[in-house]
Amino acid sequence: MERTLLVRGIIILIVVVGFAIAVYPPGETINLGLDLQGGMHLVLRVNTDDALRTETEFDVDRMVEELADLGIEGVRSERLTDTRYALVGLSSDDYPTFDKEVWDRFFSQTWDIASRSGDRVEVTLESGQASQLRDQAVTQALETIRNRVDEFGVAEPVIVREGLGSERIVVQLPGVDDPERVKDLIKNTAFLEFRLVAPAHQGSYPNRESAVAALGGVVPSEYEIFPEQIRNDVGQVTDEIWWIVESKRVVTGRDLRNASPSSGQFGEPVVSFTFNLEGGRKFGEATGANIGRKLAIVLDGKIRSAPNINGRITTDGIIQGDFNQQEVTDLAMVLRTGALPASIVYLEERTVGPTLGQDSIERGELAGVIGGIFVILAMLIVYRLTGVNAVVVLALNIVLVFGALALFGATLTLPGIAGIVLTVGMAVDANVLIFERIREELRAGRTVKAAIDTGFDKALSSILDANFTTLIAAAFLFLFGTGPIRGFAVTLSVGIVASLFTAVIVSRFLFDVQLAGKRRVEKLSI
Repeated sequence: MERTLLVRGIIILIVVVGFAIAVYPPGETINLGLDLQGGMHLVLRVNTDDALRTETEFDVDRMVEELADLGIEGVRSERLTDTRYALVGLSSDDYPTFDKEVWDRFFSQTWDIASRSGDRVEVTLESGQASQLRDQAVTQALETIRNRVDEFGVAEPVIVREGLGSERIVVQLPGVDDPERVKDLIKNTAFLEFRLVAPAHQGSYPNRESAVAALGGVVPSEYEIFPEQIRNDVGQVTDEIWWIVESKRVVTGRDLRNASPSSGQFGEPVVSFTFNLEGGRKFGEATGANIGRKLAIVLDGKIRSAPNINGRITTDGIIQGDFNQQEVTDLAMVLRTGALPASIVYLEERTVGPTLGQDSIERGELAGVIGGIFVILAMLIVYRLTGVNAVVVLALNIVLVFGALALFGATLTLPGIAGIVLTVGMAVDANVLIFERIREELRAGRTVKAAIDTGFDKALSSILDANFTTLIAAAFLFLFGTGPIRGFAVTLSVGIVASLFTAVIVSRFLFDVQLAGKRRVEKLSI
């Protein structure tokens, strides 16, 4: 018996000491949520129209490319709406090839032919496909924002979709000390394109009107006009020039494999990048065939630079553009994590100051201390010396809860503190069930040892029922809740497991230690 008691004591000691070490020092090991340490709360909306336009343009451009590969040249596309386009330049002899080799093979599942008239075919995206693309845009934006926040180094961020089918994303960033930079990183679409400057317009223009006039007053569909901002040595915009570039993209940011901050030929900050295999092939073909021409590097609709192509480039390159070091670092970060599929609009922004968070911590601690004192007094008054057993169990329960939070890297929130207080109450409740059952057995005339054995055995089912049903509720809160609700569910779940361990195993061990070495105990102070 004594040997078994010793083994149980060693196991309990190892568990308690292990969790106590995990939580020490608590100021460094416990992750605090937004409401306790301060930070940012953002609600964003994804402009899914942008993503829909980009994807449909990609499909229609591919239709034109597939036709060109089959020898049908001169076909051009016209955008009518975001989901409706016209292919112009098809002859009646081209229709069979278009239908069999292009339409049926690649596009008939997601697009419909709206009309045919002469050399013009109008195609429209299926409504179900449009909804799917919008949903995918929000999902992709969610993952991209999460990757950017992770790269920025924010501990325990909350990044979730506001609801099923919603275009809104909720972002909570605890401990952020540079909110404007974080906002720029999140909102920066970082859509990178490489486009050839128009062959007959290799120079820039002082304003957009001059560029349009150079094209005869009308911008044809094969060209677009983009601005480039000229900055001084301190990064301020001093002037703006305009370039005429081809509408067709050589490659985009999707073709990048990696990007990192670097230094240029004269030590200026630049972004170096590496293409993936397919991107390198396309870039090599384009640069090799256009040596001597200018290649515009377009980022979010603005040209960063337009260098000359001096030779075939297939694997890597640099992005220049009067950047400072922080801009280079941030741009490389967002390029690595991928471009947002659409632009982002801020609908709501709240900043929780660290002073308010510290006030919440202090009030939570005060509530816990006051509640703990009343619980301890109640247990000692009602159950006398046996109440000491409950007090020890209660203290160990709190150590185990905080140790588990530190060990698993969970985040403690203000509702999480409420969850801890609730589990303290449940731990006390388990002891009350056991102690009352022991009292009943003593009143029935059982010996102290028999009363303790029977009390634990008969109270166990009630304790398990109460705790497991609460654990199931906590699991649903975690699965379907967000932010602080999840924090409450985590601490509640951890607290339930800890209270089961302390109330059933540790409390019984303390009674057994009290009875050890005594043949008969006549009285129990309960």
